[in-house]
Amino acid sequence: MAGLENLFLYGSVASAALAIILAVLDFKGAQRVTSNENTVKVSPRRITGILATILTMLVFFFITVVIVARWIETGHGPFSNMYEFAVAFAWGTVVMGFFFQRRYKSGAFRNIGLFIALLLLIFAAVKHAQPEPLVPALQQSVLLSVHVASAVVAYGTLTIGFGAAVLFLFQQNRKSMLFPDKDILEAVSYQSVIIGFPFLTTLIILGAVWADIAWGRYWSWDPKETASLVTWLVYAAYLHARLMRGWRGTKAACLLIIGFAAILLTFFGNYIFTGLHAYG
Repeated sequence: MAGLENLFLYGSVASAALAIILAVLDFKGAQRVTSNENTVKVSPRRITGILATILTMLVFFFITVVIVARWIETGHGPFSNMYEFAVAFAWGTVVMGFFFQRRYKSGAFRNIGLFIALLLLIFAAVKHAQPEPLVPALQQSVLLSVHVASAVVAYGTLTIGFGAAVLFLFQQNRKSMLFPDKDILEAVSYQSVIIGFPFLTTLIILGAVWADIAWGRYWSWDPKETASLVTWLVYAAYLHARLMRGWRGTKAACLLIIGFAAILLTFFGNYIFTGLHAYG
C-alpha cells in the first residue's frame, strides 16, 4: 500500500506541474489572439485549456488515492503529521478550484487551486512520513476526522478567495481581458468566506472539544490555537466590515490576503512555535 501511495503522490505532483504549464500556454495563446487583430479568432475552449482541466481531474484522482491508501494503511484519517495535513489541504484546494470554475465559468479559479495544491504536494513529498501509531492525544479518530475535514473545506475555500483577492488587486491597476471581471473576483472572494467561515468556526469548536478530551481543558492558549483564533478573527472582521460598513474593493481584498497569511501561520505554526501541537 505504501508503494501505491508514493506512486500516486509523485504522479499528482507531475500531473499538477504539467497542468500548470498547459494553463500558462493556454493563457499565452489567449493573449496572442486578443492582442493581434490579424489573428484568426479561435474557440475559447482551446486544446491546452481542455488538457489542463483533464490533468487537474487526474490530480484530484491521484490525491484521493493517496489519502485513501494512507487511511487504509493506518486505520485513521489524515491528521497525524504535516505530510498527511498537506495532502488533505491540497485535495481541498483542487476541489474548491473546480467548484468555483464551474460556478463562474473561469479556469482562473481552477488554476489558483492547482498552483497552491502543487506547492503543498511538493512540501508533502519532501516531508513524507512513514505511518506510525497515533499518540494518545490523537486517538479520537471520528472527532479528529471531522475536525480535519472542516479544516480541508475551510482552508481550500479560503485559498480560492485569497487568489481572487490577489487577481482583484491586479485588475484594479492593470485591467486584463484574460482574468475574470473585478465584480466576479469580488463575488468569489465574498462567497469563499461565506462558505469557509462556518467550517473555520466548526474547526475551532471541534478542536476545543478534542483538547478537553485529550488534555482536560478546552483552551490552553497554545501558539497554534492562538493562531487559529487570530485567523478566525480576521475573517470575522472581513464579514463585519463588508456587511455592516460596506467595505468593498481594495480594503476588503487586503483583509483576505491578511487572512490567508494567518492561515499559513496556523498551518506551519508548529515549525515556528513550541507547544501541544508540535509535530512534524
